[in-house]
Amino acid sequence: MKVQIQSIHFDADKKLLAFIQDKVEKLNQFHDGIIEGNVFLRIEKNDTAENKVAEIKLRVTGQDLFAKRNCQTFEEAIDTSIDALTKQLKKHKEKLKGI
Repeated sequence: MKVQIQSIHFDADKKLLAFIQDKVEKLNQFHDGIIEGNVFLRIEKNDTAENKVAEIKLRVTGQDLFAKRNCQTFEEAIDTSIDALTKQLKKHKEKLKGI
């Protein structure tokens, strides 16, 4: 699977990029039809502590899956997005088996 990571209006450090790459690639164990993943990192300008936004879009055979989370850290946002995508992947795989 090809993973593209874009940090919007800031430069993400190598440690964060490696963390994201590792987490997204682990999604292959739930579904082997994942073609590519796009990750967008953004810092929202608001007064709340949860201003780190992570959006993950997965291209899977037959469908695109998407998760977006706002958290205090990018790592937490990625983790919760990955959890949501894991559920979506399992549901998508069950649909394919049912056809």
